[in-house]
Amino acid sequence: MRILTIATLANFAVLTLAMHMAWMRAWAGRMRSNYTYLVGVAYNTFPAPPLDTDLSGLEPLAQAIFDARTVYPGETLTDLDDPDLMPPDLRRAHQELDRAVHRLGRRGRLATEGEGVEHLFMLYEKMRPPLATATPRRRRRSR
Repeated sequence: MRILTIATLANFAVLTLAMHMAWMRAWAGRMRSNYTYLVGVAYNTFPAPPLDTDLSGLEPLAQAIFDARTVYPGETLTDLDDPDLMPPDLRRAHQELDRAVHRLGRRGRLATEGEGVEHLFMLYEKMRPPLATATPRRRRRSR
């Protein structure tokens, strides 16, 4: 089975956000100590900026992450994306992207990851369609 996907630098930008990672940790399942990233669960539910938002400004910031990673050809993505092992230039590139996306959707600063996830859940509540409610049936009177 072959799956063809066409992703842009803006798509990459959203997926590498610290808030997307926090969302993934809140939604995704785990197998042993690894997260199980299911597209239908973690990606499709992520309250990304609206489709009509111009994300082209994020592309150079996403490219900066790719460029910073190419400086370390012998390192794995696991090492490069580890907060404790990430090289300073790559960390700066991620932080600049996070700040830029943060400016798209929220005023004010989020102090903790928990506050960020809480904010994302509020956005998710607004974006999802309401659950259908069944209308109560009238009982027939017995004669």
